Formats: sequence, structure tokens, C-alpha cells
Amino acid sequence: MKIVLAPDKFKNSLTALEFCQAVEKGVKQVRSNIDIIQLPLADGGDGTIEVVNYYLKGEMVTVEVSNPFFKPVKASYLYSESTQTAFIEMAEASGMKLLNEYEGDCKNTTTYGTGEMILDAINRGVSKIILGIGGSATNDCGIGMAAALGYQFLDKDHELVKPIGANLSKIASINTNQVNPKLGDVQFQIACDVTNPLYGKNGAAYTYAAQKGATVEDIKMLDQGLQDFSVVLHEVFDVDPQTIKGAGAAGGMGIASKVFLNGSLEPGIELIKTLARFEEKIEGADWMISGEGKLDDQTLSGKTIQGVTDVIDQDTKVAVFCGTIELEGEVIKDLNIWYADEVMNYAVDVEDAMSNAGKYVEEMAKRFAQNFIKT
Repeated sequence: MKIVLAPDKFKNSLTALEFCQAVEKGVKQVRSNIDIIQLPLADGGDGTIEVVNYYLKGEMVTVEVSNPFFKPVKASYLYSESTQTAFIEMAEASGMKLLNEYEGDCKNTTTYGTGEMILDAINRGVSKIILGIGGSATNDCGIGMAAALGYQFLDKDHELVKPIGANLSKIASINTNQVNPKLGDVQFQIACDVTNPLYGKNGAAYTYAAQKGATVEDIKMLDQGLQDFSVVLHEVFDVDPQTIKGAGAAGGMGIASKVFLNGSLEPGIELIKTLARFEEKIEGADWMISGEGKLDDQTLSGKTIQGVTDVIDQDTKVAVFCGTIELEGEVIKDLNIWYADEVMNYAVDVEDAMSNAGKYVEEMAKRFAQNFIKT
């Protein structure tokens, strides 16, 4: 019998790797001769770097770059020399996590540090960069990142514009003559689960800028800046940014990744599945055990469990172990899930569930094996 373990993390409680270890331990207490394959997954958010490293077997590289306010900060990314691949999280250099709760002011923040991380990876000779763009503190449409890579943004007087969100409307032209010549040799894949357009009521500024410290007036100004800058992008790159799905992700980094890096925007879960050679590894599995912190309505919007159930063979049964289950039985059945269990069936309270999730997942796996796995 072959069982594949393909979970996401339980946020702030259990990593995907810890889930896999707990389930394997629980199952093998009952059936020690089972073939178990661990394929931890992630959606591009927190915990993704650990999962990527599970497949790439790389090393962490730490560099000094610019934080969202151009001050020096240490940032790390994953580098795999054997595959010539880097995994960079934008939040390491340009994220809200670097600021205290009073510092958010996304009209004055920059993605310059993210560009510096990319530059460092390019100089190490990578041929592929996977870029995660969640958790940003910026709304500069990626001009900071691009500036670090040699793009020059000029005003109507041909003076350089400081690469921050507040200055987007000042940009009249883009000089590409100084762009790093190695940039074109690198393939970029962008982990992006957001589909917002660049500007407008569902765009980058109106949807996310308030979370990054923008006032109502700031949001209007930033949205106008994105509109004005999109005209320049259209002229230079012959693309209408407003037609690009996900252009507004991370304060405009979606469209920036497309035009400045020639990158492809892909759901985070799909990028990880490709790294894992997922469809190849699950072939012939009798059971797939997946899991995430909460089985809820968001599960139906492309989270890890749906990403798993969408591709399995009809002969493979799916079980899910979650922190808590909020979906009705019929909805769970529609997801092709044969068996579902939750930590809250075992824990005394939420605090106990969060602190001891690994122990309870192991118990779930043991019970599951006793009921469903035959020798």
C-alpha cells in the first residue's frame, strides 16, 4: 500500500514537515510496512521557504539590503547551487514584518531591497528565481526593485525619480539602457495567489494600502499614481497593465514582475507542486493525506487541499487532518474527501490544540490507520 502525505502548515502551530513526520509516525505504529511518501506543500505564504528547501536542498544566503525606508537590513534567501535556483521572499527586504505598527506609510516605501536580493542571486549565477510577493509594505509598483536592477525612472525634466509610491505620477519615461545584462538570462516564476487589477476600487491601493499605513487621501493619490504609471508602462512595454490578472498584487509587484522581469505569475501551490514533481510522485497512491489549519470556505478558493484533490487519480482516496473543520459534510464530500478529522476532536481547548497539534495529528493518523489501512 502507498500513502502520500501532502499537507500545508497549520499556521502558528505545525509546519507542513512536522505534519508529515507526525502522520508517518502515527500510521507506522499500526502498519509498519506501509510505503509513505512525504510531499509537504505551501501556498507561497509563511512557511514556503522551508518547504522549497525540502525539495531544492539549498543554503540560506544572507545579504545586507535596503529595508522599505532605504535603511540597511539583513535579508536571507534560499540558494541552490546544484539547480542554479533561488527562492526569494519579497517580505525579507520589503515586508511589513520589518516595521513596527506605527511605521506603515506605503506612499514612502520602496521595493529597492527586493531588487538588491535579486541582483545578489543573479551575480551568483542562478538561472531561475522563484519570487514570493506576499506580506509587502509597499505600493511603488515595483519601481524600487527595478531601479536596483538598472532601470531608470525619469520625470518630465529627465531627472531621476526616487522609487517610492508617492512619485509614480511624476514618471514620464523609463530608461532601460543600464539594466543589468544578466537579467534576461534568468527565468522568473512569481508565486502570486492574488488576482486584483493594478488600479481602481479592486486595485492595489484601494484593497491593500490601508493595511500598510495609508490614509484615505494617500489611497486616492496612490491609485492615481498607479493609473498614471500604467500609461507609461503601456508605452514602453506595449502591454495594458489593467488587463493582467494579479497586476495589483503586493502594491503593483504583480505587473512589475511581468514587465521588468519577464516573469510568469503562478499560484504558489502550483509552483510548489512543480518543484515536488507532485503528479509523478502521487501516481499509484492508495491514499492521499492532506491537511491545513482550517477546512473552511477559503479551501474552496484554491488553497492547498483543493490543489491536491483536483489532480488525484480516481482510484486514490483522500483523507484530511485539520486543526478545525467548518465545512458541512456534503461540501467535504464534493471535494472528493473520503475521511476528515480535526485536532479539536482531541484537544481540551484552542490553546491546547495550538500547542500540541503534532501529538494530536499523530493520534489522528493512528486512528485512521486502524480503521482504513489493511495489511
